[in-house]
Amino acid sequence: MAPGDDASPCANLGGTDPLRNDYLAELESLIRRFDPAWVSDHLCWGAIGGHYAHDLLLLPHTEEAVRHVADRVRQVQDRLGRRILIENVSSYLTYSISSMPEWVFLTAVAEEADCGILLDVNNIYVSAVNHGFSPMEYLSGIPAGRVGQIHLAGHSTSGDLLIDTHDHPVPTPVWRLYREAVRRFGPVSTLIEWDDRIPSFEDLLAEANRAREIEAEFLGASTISP
Repeated sequence: MAPGDDASPCANLGGTDPLRNDYLAELESLIRRFDPAWVSDHLCWGAIGGHYAHDLLLLPHTEEAVRHVADRVRQVQDRLGRRILIENVSSYLTYSISSMPEWVFLTAVAEEADCGILLDVNNIYVSAVNHGFSPMEYLSGIPAGRVGQIHLAGHSTSGDLLIDTHDHPVPTPVWRLYREAVRRFGPVSTLIEWDDRIPSFEDLLAEANRAREIEAEFLGASTISP
């Protein structure tokens, strides 16, 4: 959908505005046409009063927010007639009212809504560095049976913060975290995101091949698609 205050690029799962029936109708039509393997959205909010920030804004990690978002995810799933995946976002601030770690919040929403998880490993690393938590503890808190896809990307540095810019190669610490994710979650479809400063096709293919090699270390070459 085109940008603007009256158009949403996502379902605004964490927002308080009513879910947009026109957006969901268009999404439902798109799904019927192409029958995608997965339908996903970010676990965040990005609009209030019909005005869109065009950004993925962090939710407070509270029991109230779990119930609120899970209810909206269930509404979306009922409308689309299928389970969706919710994706963890990168973050640069925290809420003083948060009562649980992000991974506990993500898991609680997924279990209450009975949806899947799209696990962005780069976002885990970015947020872990920004907020000083353990990315390995994050991974250990995610139920393996709910992870439907993994995302990898590069990021940038701005002062003391890491910024999820998707314009660099996947860095070594993220590859290490991905290796642990494969060990824990098994053969999960993996996507490398690269949205700016687009490299040559050969460089992008090399990134994809590295992900395949890491999978092969734990799963055996027979499980890796060419």
